[in-house]
Amino acid sequence: MFIAVIGAGQCDEKTYTLAEQVGRELALRGATVVCGGLGGVMEAACKGAKSVGGHTIGILPGITCRDANSFVDIPIVTGLGEARNSIVVRSGRAVIAIGGEYGTLSEIAFALKFGIPVIGLGTWELARGGTLLASMVEAKDARQAVDLAISAIVA
Repeated sequence: MFIAVIGAGQCDEKTYTLAEQVGRELALRGATVVCGGLGGVMEAACKGAKSVGGHTIGILPGITCRDANSFVDIPIVTGLGEARNSIVVRSGRAVIAIGGEYGTLSEIAFALKFGIPVIGLGTWELARGGTLLASMVEAKDARQAVDLAISAIVA
């Protein structure tokens, strides 16, 4: 089972630790982490997965696999820049969004457009006309985020 973990390429220590916990939890439950393959949240999720023997895939924006963080098992070079965000979320059966910037927001939008469940951890809130949308489920911690992602897939 592939689950995408999305978030900023640069993040603070708290966000990095949270992403690492998510990666570890996913791997412990047999999920493969799919991400954008670079630093920050992506690196942390891969690091967490690898710490317990998990597997990782990085969908890279550039033209060389050398761009991948050192915890990516399978680097997929796209040469598509940010357009690869669509591929990242399409590759997961669910998406866990941790923190993030505008690239993360675009990935959330793609996932929702494609009907892929999105679990949020301290990430964007979506509203229309000042009313929050219930399109994303917010988790309180890494374990709950993984529980929600896996149950969304099974449901």
